[in-house]
Amino acid sequence: MKMKELTKAEEQVMQILWQLKEGIVKDVLEKMPEPKPAYNTVSTVIRVLEGKGFIGHKAYGNSHVYFALVSGDEYKKFTFDKMMNNYFSNSYQSLVSFLVKEKNLSLQELEEITQLAEKLKNQRS
Repeated sequence: MKMKELTKAEEQVMQILWQLKEGIVKDVLEKMPEPKPAYNTVSTVIRVLEGKGFIGHKAYGNSHVYFALVSGDEYKKFTFDKMMNNYFSNSYQSLVSFLVKEKNLSLQELEEITQLAEKLKNQRS
């Protein structure tokens, strides 16, 4: 499946489903912040996500129990790769430079990032 970017509403539903593991529309609705959307709105978003291949369901009589087909980690990697490509020309140096400037990273935080990158690089070798 070619992964697609989610709308804000779709991502919100997915975040809840990843947390719940599975649930009916009412379960998802209960986890949403106030003001809660209408039941039919959540149901529609779930059907759209199912059509996009992000979630599946098991039918129990008239009830449908929904579950994620795409993991949170898979989607996180997809969105990160897209962000790296679109905003940082796939350059981790540009990303780190941005973080240092915009997020005012301390030398300690920068050192921790560098150590983590080295550790991950060594694990791949």
